[in-house]
Amino acid sequence: MLKEFKAFIMRGNVLDLAVAVIIGAAFGKIVTSLTEDVLMPLIGKIFGGLDFSGYFLILSPEKVPVALQGSSDYAALKKAGVPLLGYGEFITQAVNFLIVAFIIFLIIKGVNKAMTLTAKEQAATEAAPAPDSAEVILLREIRDSLKARP
Repeated sequence: MLKEFKAFIMRGNVLDLAVAVIIGAAFGKIVTSLTEDVLMPLIGKIFGGLDFSGYFLILSPEKVPVALQGSSDYAALKKAGVPLLGYGEFITQAVNFLIVAFIIFLIIKGVNKAMTLTAKEQAATEAAPAPDSAEVILLREIRDSLKARP
């Protein structure tokens, strides 16, 4: 059973998947930073100082601690265990998803284009037959002259 597990782990697909997961996790952090630190502040600036992360609804106002009454700090309210509907955070995560999906689309489009170019180059190489060598030409002449004899 240990040998089968080792064979399974050492297969190329499993190793490729492991590398993809690690790179994906790092890429996710980059996209999150891009969204939260660059794009969302720009979007907020364009739309008049909106901060999407601060958009939420308190579902149970009676559960808000006295110290946080009237607070608009989403993180503090969430940490205090107040039931919240954080639709601003959802908007941020939706933008994250769209960025990741678009980048993956561009990567796949580029890979498909590269694969198409490689296939065309291979087809062009296979389509053009190599010129015949001098020996082949000589053998054909001999064959044709033998066929022409009565």
